[in-house]
Amino acid sequence: MAASPQAHGLRVLSVLLGVFFLFQGLGKIGWLTNPSPLADQLSGYLENANRWNRAYIEQVCIPFAPIFARLVLLGELSTAAAFITGTLTRYAAAAALLMLLNFHFASGIIFTYGYLTNGYGFPVLGGLLALAIGGVNLPASLKGK
Repeated sequence: MAASPQAHGLRVLSVLLGVFFLFQGLGKIGWLTNPSPLADQLSGYLENANRWNRAYIEQVCIPFAPIFARLVLLGELSTAAAFITGTLTRYAAAAALLMLLNFHFASGIIFTYGYLTNGYGFPVLGGLLALAIGGVNLPASLKGK
């Protein structure tokens, strides 16, 4: 039975988002041995933090930056591999969606008008949500779910 055009479209989306996450992860390879770039980034977020994300940054993000730096790197590279190969696409999309929302919340961008026009915002979140909902049994995938 031939795959639907929608399934082919989601598979293309999966591969393209996989390439996106691959290059996002490759840019963070140094975080594996040196988490200070993430800690510096989080400290920078404090300058424009609001009442919703300030406590989160101070009490969760900064103290655990060495762990998060490695988790983000592994998460982005794992998401890339899952999307490109079509393996566990739905689960990878759900995990990546939560990871991305975490960054958007910590940075505070999610609370701004600019979030609506940011290329890392709704387009990526929408693509991840589409894959989390419908990314099963896609054509040219190693595994369907």
